Amino acid sequence: MTAIKSQVNSRSAEFRANAERMRNLVSDLREKISTVTQGGDQAARDKHLARGKMLPRERVNKLLDPGSPFLEIGQLAAWGMYSGDVHSASMICGIGRVSGRECHRPGFRARVRHRRQ
Repeated sequence: MTAIKSQVNSRSAEFRANAERMRNLVSDLREKISTVTQGGDQAARDKHLARGKMLPRERVNKLLDPGSPFLEIGQLAAWGMYSGDVHSASMICGIGRVSGRECHRPGFRARVRHRRQ
């Protein structure tokens, strides 16, 4: 098989600018995902825990086989909508392993109230 020769010049100013822009975009994405995975502000989390309830992501993790991966889908759904307080469109949805089988697992976050703008 013939190898495909790259025409990319990793030393060019354009390449370096593109690489820096990509690093910034990835950093921004990770920051947003970190915000979403918190599942709301600390006061709301404390109130939920004070009632003796598990947080939504804890419930999903408890359901999954220990050590198995979970591919979350739609983490940024509804990002920037509804005053910014409805992370992941009030759902945790993904693919994970339960009892050795790959499953699609929606997890609704009932503590988030939907409002119309």
